[in-house]
Amino acid sequence: MLITFTSKAASEVLMYKEHAKRILDLLHKDVDRGVITAAEAPHALQVLEKEIEESRQHSVSEDVERDVHAHHNEDGDDTDHEQIQAVSFSTRAYPLVEMLRAAKAGGHDVVWGV
Repeated sequence: MLITFTSKAASEVLMYKEHAKRILDLLHKDVDRGVITAAEAPHALQVLEKEIEESRQHSVSEDVERDVHAHHNEDGDDTDHEQIQAVSFSTRAYPLVEMLRAAKAGGHDVVWGV
């Protein structure tokens, strides 16, 4: 399922719900519907930029986690191995971070699910 983030400050940002959930959990926001107000944008940016920096320092552990998920299904080992997805947290978060920067600069909110 897709989540569409909108703001008067920038173009829409589409993101898979599973990827948006990690970001929104960091911000203590509901994944189905919510708002990041212009007043909340500076704090949201600070939280996300800190997480991006952390994920860059620990990219190997993220690769290992993706590898485990790619090679195991609900029933145990999966002999039909999938390719490891090489998209980092910072890459996934970038469009929303840019939207938040524009929203902060313009004094606009970011909303989704409404």
